[in-house]
Amino acid sequence: MIFIALGANLEHPRWGSPQATCTAALGALAAPDLVPTRRSRWYESAPVPASDQPWYVNGVAELATDLDPAQLLARLHGVEADFGRVRGAVNAARVLDLDLIAFDDRVSAPGEVPILPHPRMHERLFVLLPLAELAPAWRHPRLGFGLSELIAALAADRAAIRPFPGDAPQSLASPGRAAYIRQ
Repeated sequence: MIFIALGANLEHPRWGSPQATCTAALGALAAPDLVPTRRSRWYESAPVPASDQPWYVNGVAELATDLDPAQLLARLHGVEADFGRVRGAVNAARVLDLDLIAFDDRVSAPGEVPILPHPRMHERLFVLLPLAELAPAWRHPRLGFGLSELIAALAADRAAIRPFPGDAPQSLASPGRAAYIRQ
């Protein structure tokens, strides 16, 4: 299973709200060799670390692809650039953020890019809660903990995240198309 995290906290001049921008980014990722198959519901979350930035919209999507992790990360960065993302200060407000959080059960060797699983995913409820909607039995391949254990460790942060009302996880592609990609 391949998962990416999506996030934004700035309005986009074309797509509008951060939620609409994240939805448009999922559409922009779709290609013959890359199929978004499912997405979690959208969440609103406070900036990490705490700041006076607007709250973020976050979610997680599952992908099917023949791309290797480095190619997929390059594709994610390309979509970010197409949406006007300019990488500047760490933790700055952004129009779009796409992170590769897990690629099957791969664990990167020291110095390998991309780092898999994402090196800070286990510290972020805005990644763990949406991921739990898509893969509740997922276990962190480096740490060995399940999602429920990782989420419980961050219980003090629960006030800083809330699901969008009325939103629900969604299937995005036909199972046949996704199965064709991963053969």
